[in-house]
Amino acid sequence: MIALGVAIVLGLVAVYIANAYIGGSKQQADLGGTTKVAVASVPMAYGTELTPDKVRFVDYPNSSIPPGAFTNGAQLMPAGQKRFALLTMGVNEPILATKISAPGAGASIAALLTEGMRAATIRIDDVSGVAGFVQPNDSVDVLITRSVQGAATATQVTDVLLQNVRVIAIDQEAKNSDGTPKVARTATVEVAPIDAQKLALAQQAGSLSLVLRKPGEQNNPVVETVSMNDLRYNMYGGARYPAPAVVGGFAGAVAGSIERSAALVSATSSRAGSTGSGRSGGSSRSGGSRPRAKPVAEKPSVEIYRGTKSDQYKVGGR
Repeated sequence: MIALGVAIVLGLVAVYIANAYIGGSKQQADLGGTTKVAVASVPMAYGTELTPDKVRFVDYPNSSIPPGAFTNGAQLMPAGQKRFALLTMGVNEPILATKISAPGAGASIAALLTEGMRAATIRIDDVSGVAGFVQPNDSVDVLITRSVQGAATATQVTDVLLQNVRVIAIDQEAKNSDGTPKVARTATVEVAPIDAQKLALAQQAGSLSLVLRKPGEQNNPVVETVSMNDLRYNMYGGARYPAPAVVGGFAGAVAGSIERSAALVSATSSRAGSTGSGRSGGSSRSGGSRPRAKPVAEKPSVEIYRGTKSDQYKVGGR
């Protein structure tokens, strides 16, 4: 009787487990399942026409079908209407509506633009284009190098014109006719309308260069104009703020340095103005023969940074 009772209990447990497993599998099959999705059967570059030999359909889990995917050939390639690839696609990569042109429309860069943005093309070479390493969808900074007329002579300066600009097209080809690599001569970038105007003016005022950025890196809030005087070796590369030039831990030091510089310029201007007034007044009273007071030279000072804190010390024996 005991053995019979144990057998009945074990049988009931086995039936329960089997029913739970079968029910779970059936539920998973109902919730999951697969659907045929169009993918690229060959690598496709920008401007490649979609034809049946470049597309195949594979089974995708219903819960993992990407938005914009195509599930039948008539939807992807309507009769009598051509479609082209707008982005590079690899083998077995799903073909999405955002990666191809509209039915009957040609391959246009305009389809890749974000709402409210413009496409602007700038001239580059093997140096200013980062030796061909800049590719579509990379983020770059745009630098401008131009000549600025000073009081006595002109000098070359470099400024940061735009930051974190997305490259949407590059005219680089894989090979020349003789098989050697060919480097791009132009780059098309996505910018705001006012930045497009800046680029057009900057190309007339000087030469532009691209600087490749790390993806996702934030804009640098502190930028400087680099001139010929900065082409020297020192700890901070000639810059007027501690390296790295990031507003954060150095915010107090940068702000303090700016305030001290402004105060020094203001004091110098005030002394110059008062000296000039006294000189002109003396000339009118004594014909310019009155001796002028010798200006008091300020003691030189040294500013020392310790981490994010800066201290200023007067130097000199007198």
